[in-house]
Amino acid sequence: MNSSLVRFAVVLGLLSAIGPFAIDMYLPALPTIGADFGAGIGQVQMSLMVFFVALGAGQLVYGPFSDMFGRKLPLYIGLVLFMIGSVGCALAPSIETLIAFRFVQGLGACAGTVVPRAVVRDLHTGPEAAKLMSLLMLVFSISPILAPLAGSGVIALGGWRAVFWVVLVAAALGLILLALALPETRPVKERRESSIAGAFAAYGLLLRDRRFLALCFLGAFGVSSFFVYLANSSFVLIDHYGLTPTQYSIAFSVNAVSFFGVAQLNGVLGSRFGLMRLMRFAVTGYAASMVLLVALFLAGFDQLSVMIVLLFIAYGFLGLVVPSSAVIALDDHGAIAGTASALMGTLQFGAGIVMMAVVGLFLDGTAVPMLAGIAACSVIALALAFLTPQRSPALAGAPAE
Repeated sequence: MNSSLVRFAVVLGLLSAIGPFAIDMYLPALPTIGADFGAGIGQVQMSLMVFFVALGAGQLVYGPFSDMFGRKLPLYIGLVLFMIGSVGCALAPSIETLIAFRFVQGLGACAGTVVPRAVVRDLHTGPEAAKLMSLLMLVFSISPILAPLAGSGVIALGGWRAVFWVVLVAAALGLILLALALPETRPVKERRESSIAGAFAAYGLLLRDRRFLALCFLGAFGVSSFFVYLANSSFVLIDHYGLTPTQYSIAFSVNAVSFFGVAQLNGVLGSRFGLMRLMRFAVTGYAASMVLLVALFLAGFDQLSVMIVLLFIAYGFLGLVVPSSAVIALDDHGAIAGTASALMGTLQFGAGIVMMAVVGLFLDGTAVPMLAGIAACSVIALALAFLTPQRSPALAGAPAE
């Protein structure tokens, strides 16, 4: 395997993982935070939701900024903001203060979400881009696989506030990694061609591109299923099924292993069958698995083992959907990759926030509302996969089909 490909994947994956690490380490502590502050589930979940709001909204700025000033500067700014937010969260005297600094933390974290996708597009297109994106996600997978377990250990030793001191250190290490190991991939000549007016024009172009929007929303509802699981799984698995925080962390990690493990097949399978065909096959398997799971629970099979097995299968299929949809969407827009990546990320987080809010209206202490929300995401993604317009003949050069 190309050593430079691996190097870029490691650096970009670790930078991308810092923000999600602040989510996944934090999940086992949600019930404890509520108890410490005397806050209800809704308030505690708000500290998670505002992080997602900031992650989504901030990308609209970071994307064009990275087109105009290069990929590294917004990453520096984002990491510094993230560190400020982490200190504020660690010292928060109330749930309201925690929510406010989680927003600041999210504004910093979104740089690591949007810029790496643009770097991938700077370097590759088609199956090669899918391979790099999947490798990046493999490195990124250290967060959902290890962070909940690490969070449980940190919380046991130092309380939930210690989580934010740990992610502060991770962000400081990210600054060093960024300075020493990531070259600039946006040439100065191309930066001169970008401007604020150009960013607005680019957003207008993207919002008129039905194919781009369909692919973005397809990926967005795939990602939204994670958001629904993130927001509700700790309450369902700990409160409803009686798991300890450590047992919850292991159950949570199982789905991440499936998603990121199967994602490594994107490059090989995309080269052989075409990314679009692969994506449509995978999203069909994803939707079928989730519809079956909801049907079983509605029929009375409220079994944790059934849920874990079928979620494992569903998220394995999803590992072939999310990277492929992102690569296909960005293939047509290399000149504005940062802006396109930003809009994609904002749509993903926007859809995720809406789905979390909708599912929150139906919470009843069981797993059914959470699973129904994930299944709804899968069915919408399936519909979008088969409604995505064919590529314009003028853009048919890139090998994404």
